Parts: sequence; C-alpha cells; structure tokens
Amino acid sequence: MKQENETNATHHVPQGISDRIAYRTVRFLRFFADLFFSGRYGHRAVVLETVAAVPGMVGGAIQHLHSLRRLKNDDGWIHTLLEEAENERMHLLTFIEVAKPNRFERLLIIIAQGVFYNAFFLLYLVSSKTAHRVVGYLEEEAVYSYTEYLEGVDNGKYENIPAPQIAIDYWKLPHDARLREVIVAVRADEAKHRDVNHGFADQLKSGERD
Repeated sequence: MKQENETNATHHVPQGISDRIAYRTVRFLRFFADLFFSGRYGHRAVVLETVAAVPGMVGGAIQHLHSLRRLKNDDGWIHTLLEEAENERMHLLTFIEVAKPNRFERLLIIIAQGVFYNAFFLLYLVSSKTAHRVVGYLEEEAVYSYTEYLEGVDNGKYENIPAPQIAIDYWKLPHDARLREVIVAVRADEAKHRDVNHGFADQLKSGERD
C-alpha cells in the first residue's frame, strides 16, 4: 500500500565535509537504534523523541542569546526552533501512552538526553550549520522510520489501537482516530522539521545568515 506519498520524501545529498560528517553521524546513530529496538517502533519513538526535542530548545536558546548579543533581529528562527521543540515533546508524550516504557527505557531516556544535549550544545556553538544539517538528517530518518511503522500497522504487524486522547486533542483528530492517524500526523511534523533544518543549514552555508 502506498503511504500518502511518504510526505514527499526527500534526501539532501551531502555536499562538503561538514555535510558528510553530519550524515555519517546520523547513519551511525541509526545503526544502533535499529540494533537495539529492532521492530519495536513504539518504544523506539519514546526514546528517540526525547532526544529529538533537544535541538530546537538548544538552537532557540543560542539564537536568542545571539540576537541579544548582536542587537539583531532573529528573523523568526527562535520561534520556529522553540515550536519544533514543543512539537517533538508532544510526540514523546503521545508515544508514552502507546508504548508504556519500562524502567530500563526510562533510564535510557535520561542517559540519551544528557549525552545528546551536551554534545549538540557544543556542536551548535562550533558550527550551527552542521548542527542544523544533523537535525535535517535525523528528521529524514524519522520520516523513514514512521513510514516503516505505518506499513507495519497497515499489514497487521502492529495493532491499530485507539489514538491516545492527548494526540486527538493536539492534532485535532476525529474522536475515533486510531494509531494510524497519529503516525501520519507525526510523520508530517517530522517532514516539516526536516525541510526547515536543511533550509536553515543552507542559509548558513550561503552566508545569508551569520
């Protein structure tokens, strides 16, 4: 079954050393995610979404300080990044209801978030372009993962359970919405974040923004 054109799935071909580093880093992380979670996409989403909510908050904070320091307008970047962080947090709260993480996975969340926050913060200070490219590639992988999850629901591998109430309220889904509708909504969000972050990286690369 064709999956709603996979939200116009696109891939940014790495150009230059920093792009290649960003891409290979994300592929390295993808390898371990596949190894650890295998086909448990609900549990994968819980752990990965707690990490995915970090870049927007880090980027928004640094851009806020950058704007104050330089006495310059942020051109809407702060709002966009903080909105992205909040959106990813809602993904997490939704999939907590779906997957019911155990104690080990909750511990993994704490460790993963702590390590990733500090690493991403330092990366953003060193090269915000590379940081946004990393997020763009992470979101490409997220779109791919949610497409696989959706296929699993469609072929009966995963139960198409009722959508959590938090998801119905947040995405304004029908009251009888199921997991499938939630995955489609989340995947669309990830595709938007993918395009926004690749766009930010392109602006930084071209010198449109310092």
